[in-house]
Amino acid sequence: MAGLDPEFTELPLRTLADAALQRAADLGATHADVRVERIRTGSHALRDGELERTVDDVVLGLAVRVVHDGAWGFAAGITVTPDAAAVLAEQAVATARVSAPLTSRRVELAPEPVYADATWVAPCERNPFAVSESERIGRLRELSARLLASDGVDHADARVTFVQENTFYADLAGSSITQQRTRIDPEFTALSVSDAGFSSMRTVGPPTGRGWEYLTGIGWDFDAEIAELPELLAEHVKAPSVEPGRYDLVIDPTNLWLTIHESVAHATELDRALGYEAAYAGTSFATPDQLGTLRYGSELMNVTGDRVTPHGLATIGWDDEGVAAQTFDIVRDGVLVGFQLNRQMAAEQGLPRSNGCAFADSPGHIPLQRMPNVSLQPAPDGPDTAGLIDQIEDGIYVVGDKSWSIDMQRYNFQFTGQRFFRIRNGRLAGQLRDVAYQATTTDFWRSLRALGGPQTWLLHGAPNCGKGQPGQIAPVSHGCPSALFTGVNILNTRTDGGRA
Repeated sequence: MAGLDPEFTELPLRTLADAALQRAADLGATHADVRVERIRTGSHALRDGELERTVDDVVLGLAVRVVHDGAWGFAAGITVTPDAAAVLAEQAVATARVSAPLTSRRVELAPEPVYADATWVAPCERNPFAVSESERIGRLRELSARLLASDGVDHADARVTFVQENTFYADLAGSSITQQRTRIDPEFTALSVSDAGFSSMRTVGPPTGRGWEYLTGIGWDFDAEIAELPELLAEHVKAPSVEPGRYDLVIDPTNLWLTIHESVAHATELDRALGYEAAYAGTSFATPDQLGTLRYGSELMNVTGDRVTPHGLATIGWDDEGVAAQTFDIVRDGVLVGFQLNRQMAAEQGLPRSNGCAFADSPGHIPLQRMPNVSLQPAPDGPDTAGLIDQIEDGIYVVGDKSWSIDMQRYNFQFTGQRFFRIRNGRLAGQLRDVAYQATTTDFWRSLRALGGPQTWLLHGAPNCGKGQPGQIAPVSHGCPSALFTGVNILNTRTDGGRA
């Protein structure tokens, strides 16, 4: 397993933090925290086996956040010396002093235990940056060549992005935490150009908190998926267009994760529900006054938030406010029971503790409330996916995510996918084209009639969830089983404008 990167740990982390925290305390800050971050991002992109782009980028910086006279102050820089850290503390306090007269409510933070000299390193068998560039590009070329050698595949795209994120956090209370996590996001697309038009089909392997071992068969079998992709594409090219109407759906985790992300995870961010994100990302239909009463979905629906699931994109030891990773309920037995919080919102709501949902995407940004891994739980004794399909006389099986649309309150939505299979009498009966499913959030989740068992559960996700002004991105995973929904409205994207 990869250990802490010496290029990070050889920095004077403790000295930097001490300089900033001491200066903030001398200036009267009631809270101060310091983050030193080094984020290295690599990527390769190939078109028809030829390299089009390669990136190896490093961001290194220092951030100081304070509460002074009941107001937030923040400053960040790229000079990592004790003197520079002390100056950042001065700038953060100066910002708080300007903000204090404009602050309608004094900042209070929910308490959190002190974690002194704590360390957390995500599991990673082969750090992608320790793998030679020739080996990385060679693997992408190898899989691209297999696609291009198949009948009906005219072009092949391959890309992979990989990130190593190192963070040191310290605060006036006495916590000092060093962390490292690695993530990787591969994707391969086969394209066909024929008399039937332009068609594409891509892999559905999820981004994950792993290293280069992921592309060699540990955690996902890309070789097997590449082998089946040309046949799936050929069938898609010839598939009939869907007849609009109401259908029962079996939705695969490779598609359902995105519906969870947009209609549940974003909707239960408390800052959004309170209106803090209205100017940029919208609000939420799931408002705090409905906590404990809103019937979000059927009684089968149990959704949790966590930062502890192995290989999750949002999995971490502590968040960017020094709050330890934990698991909490968001929807229980179909009822809204919890929101995602940071320390300030937890205190404002009269709660004893944050549930660890603060994150900043770089040392130059202040931490925001960001979603953890938000996951739909399987039925403990539920069937496999074939068992769910067997329950449907006339319906559609949905695999892989593609385009989506949802309103600013996370209520009315429309999703497409990579692959749609007609279900007749409990069996798959060929692919369909031009399919989108449309619903309101509560109608959709209330139509949940059956869940697959743990054997169908998959952790998928997105590396680039956007939020905030200035904008930030965050990696997040969503686990879910296969699931059966009844009477969902199906649109034909060709007749309604656009194509799936």
